[in-house]
Amino acid sequence: MIDPTVPTGGCPYGHDTPPTPGAEPSAVSAEPVPLFGREYKRDPYPLYRELREAGPVHRVRFPSGIAAWLVTGYQAAHRTLNDPRLGKNHRLGNEGWRRLASIMPEPQHSQLQVHLLHQDPPKHTDMRRLVLDGFAPRRIEELRPRFQAIADALVDALPATGGADLVQGFAAHYPFRVLAEVIGLPAELAGRFDRDWGKVVQPVGPRDPGRPAYEGRLRGLQTYIADVVAHKRAEPAEDLLGRLVAAQDDGRLGKEELDSMIFQLLVAGQEPVTNQISTMLITLLRHPEQLARLRDEPALLPRAVEELLRHDSSFELTTWRFFAEDSDLYGTRIPAGDSVIVSLCAANRDPEQFPAADALDFDRSPNPHLAFGHGIHFCPGAALARAELQIALGTLLARLPGLRPAVEDHELSWIPAVLARGVDRLPIHYDRRG
Repeated sequence: MIDPTVPTGGCPYGHDTPPTPGAEPSAVSAEPVPLFGREYKRDPYPLYRELREAGPVHRVRFPSGIAAWLVTGYQAAHRTLNDPRLGKNHRLGNEGWRRLASIMPEPQHSQLQVHLLHQDPPKHTDMRRLVLDGFAPRRIEELRPRFQAIADALVDALPATGGADLVQGFAAHYPFRVLAEVIGLPAELAGRFDRDWGKVVQPVGPRDPGRPAYEGRLRGLQTYIADVVAHKRAEPAEDLLGRLVAAQDDGRLGKEELDSMIFQLLVAGQEPVTNQISTMLITLLRHPEQLARLRDEPALLPRAVEELLRHDSSFELTTWRFFAEDSDLYGTRIPAGDSVIVSLCAANRDPEQFPAADALDFDRSPNPHLAFGHGIHFCPGAALARAELQIALGTLLARLPGLRPAVEDHELSWIPAVLARGVDRLPIHYDRRG
């Protein structure tokens, strides 16, 4: 893989000045900007700054070879996330997109990729309604004591002094244990879940040497989902998984839709929170004065979590969107079926929306970040994620005094996932386990 390079001088991305909505469409002739590489994943924000300053829409390329249209800038992102012309269903993708971007093979693509993220109204509306009660803010608040107990148990298992890897020792396990509690995943099935299955959302092309392992993860996850459904059918329960199985039994969901929704819960419901815990901890370790303030003023946690979400979100980019016909997007003509991606991280660092956008400011208010998206696809688990992040950070800061990095910043290895930001390992030192 190569590191992205951004030409300097003028505007290399097809716009001499930022276009305005309704402007005449313009051609984008420059080579697509690569959105991959070690340096890009370590710190994408300098590239996002140049793209924002060049205009709101850019041709970019992903590791699979697929070229897409990237939207940067807060106002453009906000409007794009609410644009009714853009659909999420993969059937809208053209042949060029399908050849390179639909990497999950059949039959798994048809069986596991018809969840909420890839649906449009009215089907999306009906499916979303099935999960909202399970993630309702009032229910999440009632479960906070249980989430706290899970966090404390994980910290209790860390070494008493010295240090630990806070991904492997905490962040990799905490979101899944919380999720199991929220959705009603039985303990015996929760104990069988292999976190390696979560890597199925990291694309592996057909000719990649890692392809056999990727397909093995898919088959293992499918078998696991079938066991979850069979258990819930044999032992009906009034929990989220039980209600989803009942919805398939009474005809409100198809089998593929049920399996896809469970797939989404198990993967999207935990891995982004694992990554977000790691990015938040890295940000705090880079700003020790802010870390000390948050440790000393725990009442700041809710506001600090919002600022940390804005400052570096684990959901870097949205999933694909498509126009059903050739359309204008902020002065750029987008062919039907080409993929449109919104950069949430670029929007959240837009100085036109957030003064001193690159600074970490726990007193920032208001803070209308887009870390959970916006519009009809706003993350239904946002209240759960906020509670998890507040409890995770509060517990680690309170119980691990002297928290500090055990490796240099440049030694951290950022995961190569296309849409996500996070690290697989985060070695830290602390004085003692409180």
